[in-house]
Amino acid sequence: MDISNKKHFLTVKDYSVSKETFELYQDESLDMLITSPQPSLENLDKYYESDDYISHTDNKRSLFEKLYHFIKNIALKNKLNLINSLQTNKGRLLDIGAGTGDFLSVAKKDGWQIVGVEPSEKAKAIAKNKGVSFVEQTSELENNSFDVISMWHVLEHVPDLDAQIKELKRLLKPSGTLIIAVPNFKSFDATHYGKFWAAYDVPIHFWHFSKTAIKLLFEKEAMKLEKVLPMKFDSFYVSLLSEKYKSGKMNFINAFFIGLQSNRKAKQNFEYSSHIYIIKNT
Repeated sequence: MDISNKKHFLTVKDYSVSKETFELYQDESLDMLITSPQPSLENLDKYYESDDYISHTDNKRSLFEKLYHFIKNIALKNKLNLINSLQTNKGRLLDIGAGTGDFLSVAKKDGWQIVGVEPSEKAKAIAKNKGVSFVEQTSELENNSFDVISMWHVLEHVPDLDAQIKELKRLLKPSGTLIIAVPNFKSFDATHYGKFWAAYDVPIHFWHFSKTAIKLLFEKEAMKLEKVLPMKFDSFYVSLLSEKYKSGKMNFINAFFIGLQSNRKAKQNFEYSSHIYIIKNT
């Protein structure tokens, strides 16, 4: 995406892997941020080469990882309840960026016909042991073939945003539902931590969305934003990582109070640390 006419927003750092510095530019027409420079597809993998990239492992080595998986199990039940509330008859479910397959595994046990897409071979191998089936690319899948498509904290990782949204439109049934979960750079914890906010996660997060951005981007492909839901646990998880980036250690007490404050603020302005967007094909 061309940034020549975009407003500079913030200078941020890759704290996880490279320690390199990146710039965030604001597209004011969409109310979203763009990471610059964006790594090429050939160089992208190296920025994921971290043992701490927690969604690609089932590790429970530290208190932080144990806490993550405890919360993840609660979130899995909530995700399953959500898709069941949206679709009375359990149909076909595609999860893009399926990670280690936990969501698809619980959905399969609940009667859904599941397919996953996951670029990480390490994560995919773990998921296959849980009975999750994959395709290499969504281009292998038929038009209008899914009742529900989910992308849990994945859309921000996609290099070609416009092409991905067009592909989602192609894959959804005419009355299908898309579930998108992404961080919200307009949340209190984002403002509080600034350049240390962990959910910027440059450069593997190419894009940083607001509610307005999601609405406008999907409207271009005749998909309607129907509902926005909060992800209240994310403020605590992101604040913990942000504390580590800011001070070199995870300050659980500070992170808890910032996460709590973020959720309290969001009760008034509905700017949570992350949102789930329910989008219908029209």
